[in-house]
Amino acid sequence: MSTAYLETTKNIYKEAAENPQIGLCCTTTPIWQLPGLNIPKRMQEMNYGCGSTVNPRDLANNPKVLYVGVGGGMELLQFAYFSRQKAGVIGIDIVDEMIEASRKNILDAENTNPWFSSAFIELRKGDALTLPIDDTSIDVAAQNCLFNIFKETQLRQALKEMYRVLKPNGRLILSDPTCETSMPDALKDDERLRALCLSGAIPLKDYIKIISDIGFGTIEVRARRPYRILDSKHYATNELIFIESVEVCAVKDPMPEDGPCIFTGKTAIYYGSNEYFDDDKGHMLYQNQPLSVCDKTADNLAALNRNDIFISESTWFYDGGGCC
Repeated sequence: MSTAYLETTKNIYKEAAENPQIGLCCTTTPIWQLPGLNIPKRMQEMNYGCGSTVNPRDLANNPKVLYVGVGGGMELLQFAYFSRQKAGVIGIDIVDEMIEASRKNILDAENTNPWFSSAFIELRKGDALTLPIDDTSIDVAAQNCLFNIFKETQLRQALKEMYRVLKPNGRLILSDPTCETSMPDALKDDERLRALCLSGAIPLKDYIKIISDIGFGTIEVRARRPYRILDSKHYATNELIFIESVEVCAVKDPMPEDGPCIFTGKTAIYYGSNEYFDDDKGHMLYQNQPLSVCDKTADNLAALNRNDIFISESTWFYDGGGCC
């Protein structure tokens, strides 16, 4: 499969590093307001991500963090807020100009954040397809609006690399556009649109399956938001194409015999006459206490055909506390 489109991507982001382009491809990354965290304006202007990969519940105990595709360095700084140690955060990028721009922004952040040292962040040149990182050395790996650029062969390779470098029970945090409409070939083959995080979007179920195929035993869909519209006036499409952004956490834990535990925001509520219901599979549902359940557990509970257990539909916002 041709990878010429990757060179187009490098050129676009070389230009974006030298001349920041607000909203170049992505528009929905939260600017977290954390005590004592000051994000330089130029970092924000070079925020080429969708959604966020920074979540405090992933970042306890000074984790070793890997971030692929550094952008202006904003999420590197946010990760360093939770991992205040030398080289606690490693940023990888293939574009020299982006690395240099991020380095300058990090030095600016050092001047306005008394708690922060630029030594907390180590920048390395490297390719997402062959990461310059040792096996099982990373607690949290993340990428924001990068992997959707890849075609399937390269996407699988990039995910395998993330899996390789993660420690057992390590977490892979991803934020990418997804699309339930079949993308026209003319758009999929448009190298610039792919580089701009648009035409590489695939259906969420396909995205999740590829992640689970790599070996991640637990997958959490944490957020799903409207993102962009591709219309016939501006793009080579005969129908309106709705793109969403999704935030996913994949945990490198053992794969269950019956397949991965995938959390999409479903909840089970037992409302029977007993104090609790035990499904004999490790799940206790206490009376009128909602329990977040993975899709697999939801299906198993529904198959019991009980009239005292309610199963909600997927909300696509999972916030922990699940059954597994």
